[in-house]
Amino acid sequence: MASSLTCAGVVWAFLSFLCAAASCVGFFMPYWLLGSQLEKSVSFGTFRRCSYPVRDETRQTTVMVEQCGRYASFQAIPSAEWRICTVVTGLGCGLLLLVALTALMGCCVSELISRTVGRVAGGIQFLGG
Repeated sequence: MASSLTCAGVVWAFLSFLCAAASCVGFFMPYWLLGSQLEKSVSFGTFRRCSYPVRDETRQTTVMVEQCGRYASFQAIPSAEWRICTVVTGLGCGLLLLVALTALMGCCVSELISRTVGRVAGGIQFLGG
């Protein structure tokens, strides 16, 4: 297999992939904020939540749903700030994955990544981060 990367480029490619994977896992996990509500442990992230309260109309009480899941819609995310965070973090993870996968392809394909492409990819990683 021919490579268009130097040794430093190969290390950069693998570290980029590991960082992108860690960012995506952190984005998809609902453990950004931990706490308790109605004597139950709760947690939520930008678009996922675990153990959340719902109104039981038949008994006229609030009960805790002890399961993890996504919000029903984008508008169901609690605040505008969390919606913005969801979009920005999702875009950042997408950019990081794009650059990381391109860099990994550069380990296998010659003449895929030039000095200019490497600099642009670094700039995209900076924005993605």
